[in-house]
Amino acid sequence: MTDITAQKAALRAAMIVQRDNVSDREWRSARICELVQALPLFITARSIHCYIPIRSEVDTRPLIAAALKAGKAVAVPVIGSQQQLAHSWIESLASDFWERGRFGTLQPRKMIPAQPGEWSVTIVPLLAFDRDLYRLGYGGGYYDRLLATAPTIAVGVAFAAQEVARLPRESHDRQLDLVVCEDGLRQRR
Repeated sequence: MTDITAQKAALRAAMIVQRDNVSDREWRSARICELVQALPLFITARSIHCYIPIRSEVDTRPLIAAALKAGKAVAVPVIGSQQQLAHSWIESLASDFWERGRFGTLQPRKMIPAQPGEWSVTIVPLLAFDRDLYRLGYGGGYYDRLLATAPTIAVGVAFAAQEVARLPRESHDRQLDLVVCEDGLRQRR
């Protein structure tokens, strides 16, 4: 294990606890969703890609509901049997539309394949982010690979408590274009 890999593993463990301890998570998530919905890039987007929350992640379901209500196409990530990230368009957040997939994540019962490049904005989950808008995920590299190949605006959503001064970085790590927290926006300097 390299030094950076070990640093990231230790930081992941600490940031999971940090995020789990965020109080008023429902209010904070709702505020983050409101701020994203007010962004011109969201307003003008015809289609978005957004994760379905797990664990103590920012709850994006209000954002997805607003996008669907506004007539936007919404794609979600689906982790396939080969540990590959696939994508599916969704039509609803109704419980009968979903089933449990790998890692306990919710995924559509019926796949409607979506391809990177078919959406203009990607809402990205994270454990931590830094001032340069690099993110720390769970370590699978799914979003780094997606962002490296998809022509999309990458918007991280996080609680302010998830910000750190500087993350350990590797060559495959991708910067976000913007991070939205309950207390405002973080943009590239």
